[in-house]
Amino acid sequence: MKKIIIGFITILCLLVYASDAQQNNQPKENDTLRLSNYASQLLNFTEVNNDSALYFGNKAFALAQKLNQKFYQGMIANNMAYNYIAEGDYTNGLKYIIIAKKLSEDKDIGAHILKTPYIENYLQKDAETNRIELMGYTKNCLGILYGYTESQNKKLQELKDAKQLVENVTNDMFLLAGITDNIVYTYMDNKKYDSALYYLNESIVFREKSRIGMYEGAAYATMGEIYQRMGKKDSASKYLFAALQIMKGSDENIIVAGNYISLSNLNYDNNRYDSGIYYANLALRLYDVAGKTLEETLDAYTVLALNFNKSKRYDSAYKYMDLAKTISDSINNIRITNLGKFHSMGFEEKLRLQELQNEAVATRNNNRIILLLFTIIVFLIIAFILFRNNRLKQKANKTLQLTLADLKSTQSQLIQSEKMASLGELTAGIAHEIQNPLNFVNNFSDINMELLEELKAEYLKPGHARENEEQIDLINDIISNEEKISHHGKRADSIVKGMLQHSRKSTGQKEWVDINSLCDEFLRLAYHGLRAKDKSFNATMKTNYDDHIGKINVVPQDLGRVLLNMINNAFYAINEQKKIHPENYEPEVDISTKKINDKVEIKISDNGNGIPPALVDKIFQPFFTTKPTGSGTGLGLSLSYDIIQAHGGKITVNSKEHEGTTFIIQLPIN
Repeated sequence: MKKIIIGFITILCLLVYASDAQQNNQPKENDTLRLSNYASQLLNFTEVNNDSALYFGNKAFALAQKLNQKFYQGMIANNMAYNYIAEGDYTNGLKYIIIAKKLSEDKDIGAHILKTPYIENYLQKDAETNRIELMGYTKNCLGILYGYTESQNKKLQELKDAKQLVENVTNDMFLLAGITDNIVYTYMDNKKYDSALYYLNESIVFREKSRIGMYEGAAYATMGEIYQRMGKKDSASKYLFAALQIMKGSDENIIVAGNYISLSNLNYDNNRYDSGIYYANLALRLYDVAGKTLEETLDAYTVLALNFNKSKRYDSAYKYMDLAKTISDSINNIRITNLGKFHSMGFEEKLRLQELQNEAVATRNNNRIILLLFTIIVFLIIAFILFRNNRLKQKANKTLQLTLADLKSTQSQLIQSEKMASLGELTAGIAHEIQNPLNFVNNFSDINMELLEELKAEYLKPGHARENEEQIDLINDIISNEEKISHHGKRADSIVKGMLQHSRKSTGQKEWVDINSLCDEFLRLAYHGLRAKDKSFNATMKTNYDDHIGKINVVPQDLGRVLLNMINNAFYAINEQKKIHPENYEPEVDISTKKINDKVEIKISDNGNGIPPALVDKIFQPFFTTKPTGSGTGLGLSLSYDIIQAHGGKITVNSKEHEGTTFIIQLPIN
């Protein structure tokens, strides 16, 4: 889908003819043709070869400067910014955005006659219209930069500002469609699919009004992808196949490949894993033709691994899972490196970026400054009073003491106010995080109300007029929606619990800890946590702690996570065994510690269902889990293994299928 975004950013850079640019500075025809050629090459190489795109972009920008074509300089600068951003050079990307913004603020930008390859007629545009359109393109490009540098809220704000600016001043429907598409992708990334659908429909209307029949298939593909993510499989299938039909025979390989990825995910959701593999392989072939990127290849490898795993073709699943992990690590490393360079920019560039912030942020900062100055003045007044009172005679000491008491009371009130302000910020953050699943709950509840009204109307019909199949379909839809309400309700619950759990962050510093107390603490914590979820859960817990161990030097938060993960796994195993053998089975978890020479040994045992021999060697691999899909991430044991190794210890496992499992942790005492 990325080429659509670029097309909208660079569309006006395909200059076939430019005239009437500046008074007494008419460009030569050869220079105009060269400018058109360089701009065309810039567009052609964008997304295909960044080095070549930047080469022709530099030539186009230099020629536009020579001809004093300010509008073209700004448009080319935006294109240069996008190419730098695409290759991760955020600093140079910002540099060209600043250039484009400065040009868009120039009232003397000049009027131009443009002709693009998509519009047959010449477009006469005055200087102010050109300036506003350039400003819209620049805000669009700045929004993309914010998205890459982990500022999603700022990205959305810049895109909406660009959309409003263009709507109010120009009638460029094609530009509006491009900006709106970027808003759609932002809402998709944030999993706000209702908002994404709303803006996608707006984009389609803008495109129809522009009378340019481009990217219709891409719009259908995006619609299908949104419905697939929302779980509306029939609608997703309808739009995804319609997109394929429209784009049949086109050269939009990246868009078609993305459509195949969506179809692969849809087939995975429908348990048609062979079809999922088929479409994912088609996507990989097209990426090879178009020039694949790491992110796109990661999507293809991930969905291939999922489908192969469900098809029980584990060798292929592991192969693609390993490829996906390698690419994911590479993307993260590149991103961290580039973000580090971006955030270490010089003072002047940071100051210029600050100038690009919206008025709301500036107003909020000014209010904070005013409040700070007011507080300083209040404290200065109090200090002056205290100083004056200190100079009074001995008989004024009592008054001074009363004033100091009042000052302490004021300080306490200020501290309490600060605590309440922090609590308010935390509450607002939690409310924001859980708003998305709550929106789903509300939406599905409204849909169920409508379905129940339809079911009631059908039920009230005379017997001969009732349609039983229609009633059954309505009932099934209501049940399905209730399942989704339950799912998103639990998701909101997990968000709150996750935030509370992560509020206790590890400092990474080792401390001398009583290992017996730590084991006992997390044994009880795990047990009561499961009891809170399932009141019917019961288990016998046995402990055998060596009192001669004393304290050992560890990172308590990290080791606690290891113990909690393994104890939870033990409880899960005995609970599953209890479901299989409800009678004559006594679930039991044992935990013991023992000092062996210069090491401490911790054993966590259960009499659960055990681990099959073929899987024992794989349990410490990242993303591997024996739990059903959705019940585990497969990272718990892998992270536990890394934590113990970082402490200079090791983990081993002994297990017999249907009899039980024992995990053995060995840690050095010093």
